[in-house]
Amino acid sequence: MSNEIGYPVAAWGAIQVWHPRIFLEMNSASGSTMLQFPTEILVVLIVALGFISLSLFAPRSAENFFRRFGSGFTKLAERKTLAIWLLFFFVITVRLALLPRLSIPIGGIHDEFSYLLMGDTFTHGRLANPTHPMWISFETFHVNWIPTYSSKYPPAQGLVLAIGYLLGHPWIGVLLGNAAMAAAILWMLQAWLPTRWAFLGGILVALKFGIASYWMNSYWGGAVAATGGALVLGALPRIARSVETKDALLMGLGIALLANSRPFEGFLFCIPIAGSFFWWLAGKSKSRMPMRTPIRNVLVPLAAVMALSVAFMGYYNWRLTGHAAVFPYVLNARTYESAGLFLWDHPREPLHYNNEQFEEFYSGWELENYNNSWRDVWRVTAEKLTRSGSTYFWWGALLLLPGLPFAFFDRKMRLPLAIFLMVTVGFFLVIWSMPHYAAPLTCVIALLLVQAIRHLRTMKVFGRPVGAALSRAAVVLLAVDMALGVAHGVCDPLSWACTGDPSRAAIVEKLSHTPGKHLVIVRYPEGYNVHDDWVFNGAEIDSAKLLWARETNPQQNQRLFDYFKDRQIWLIQPEEDNTELIPYPLAATPQKH
Repeated sequence: MSNEIGYPVAAWGAIQVWHPRIFLEMNSASGSTMLQFPTEILVVLIVALGFISLSLFAPRSAENFFRRFGSGFTKLAERKTLAIWLLFFFVITVRLALLPRLSIPIGGIHDEFSYLLMGDTFTHGRLANPTHPMWISFETFHVNWIPTYSSKYPPAQGLVLAIGYLLGHPWIGVLLGNAAMAAAILWMLQAWLPTRWAFLGGILVALKFGIASYWMNSYWGGAVAATGGALVLGALPRIARSVETKDALLMGLGIALLANSRPFEGFLFCIPIAGSFFWWLAGKSKSRMPMRTPIRNVLVPLAAVMALSVAFMGYYNWRLTGHAAVFPYVLNARTYESAGLFLWDHPREPLHYNNEQFEEFYSGWELENYNNSWRDVWRVTAEKLTRSGSTYFWWGALLLLPGLPFAFFDRKMRLPLAIFLMVTVGFFLVIWSMPHYAAPLTCVIALLLVQAIRHLRTMKVFGRPVGAALSRAAVVLLAVDMALGVAHGVCDPLSWACTGDPSRAAIVEKLSHTPGKHLVIVRYPEGYNVHDDWVFNGAEIDSAKLLWARETNPQQNQRLFDYFKDRQIWLIQPEEDNTELIPYPLAATPQKH
């Protein structure tokens, strides 16, 4: 009876932080608040009641139906390699089939363009580009310009995009990366769960992230770090069972992916893994197996992969920043950032920038976003809960709450739970609240959810399989959630990604089919949204058909015009749905910044 009482209470508390929609919404006209009851909850209740009714009034018929379906599912899941490949191609096939509803995403977020620059740079056979003489006019967010023109981010996501570039479009890399993530998580789950439950977990991941998620529908990342986490956590129990070199190499590859995608969260992820690994290795010294076997088969190849990864990271840093120990991200923070990274950091003195947009972003929006007050701490924490809840879960997952405590106290889940707690603490200590920062945890979340389903299925009310009904309803609701999102053309529940700025995209399309080379000077109007920046370019600036530059001061503008004498120069003043291009009035004196 305690579960029957506690479940609604826990569900109501979870609902209030789980989803971007807020129960209390401001009435824009009157300023009053109105209680809103989300439609999603009504759908959850209706579906859950339907499945519960079947379990109460027709339990044998329901169980026979699901048993027949489950038999074929189990047979397929037992063919482990086939299941992995089927899931990989399932993600690709379904997402391509939905292109009429969810088109190929257009970059629109600062971070996306930085990653796209990285992918383009790699495609040209370079790790970094030389500083351009006119870099002040091309200066853009999350990009270093001195000593090299390069993205500030770790290289793993850029490598995925480079594969896409080579295949015809960077989104192809995103598509393949998300499919690989789902396959890797299934491989990981197969080491922790019975095969049919592992297959179910892989399908849940494919549905949640492979269709209508910004991981699939943007260039921002997430899948690479999630793949790294899955390789590490999936290799550990295999190493303990078979002591094979291939598993050690896969663990090393996973660690390398984490270090080169989400290094901070990846480091936290690997701390419990390292403890468990060395505990196992110490135990081997007391077993009948010769100690040289795990050292030769596991420790040496793992150490070799990690050493190569560290060497590559040092070389990459040296090529981009001039110092092996200085990461591009750190260099960019020193150059541009005044705000801190962690909750306890105090902002530095505001820096001076070359344009008003940087002043507004770094000295304005970033510093205003977090001010080292407890109120800001709670606000940032609430943002992380709502954004991450929408990214990693779905409304129907609330039905799994009765089984979740049993999963948490399951002895087999101690290590995954330790990883979850370690990374979650680190995630909540960082000021910024992007859900993909916690991407290494994706496989752990999938594991805990499936384990909650397994425990929930054992719960009965008056001898009726109500727990099984709730678990089935939760799975069906994820499919319904994705189907409704696709039907409404929602490619990202957070509405962050997918479409970019249609006006900028229209200009790119127009000028790409206009003869000659073009230079578009962007003059931002007063109060323009600093998050909707237009000045982004590729790796090859001088040879590009279309370039975007900021209007700065008259002297810098004139140097820019003299440098690009062979180009048609245009002026654009970004506003909503504004695609008007006019020849730049070279004789006019632009507004000083």
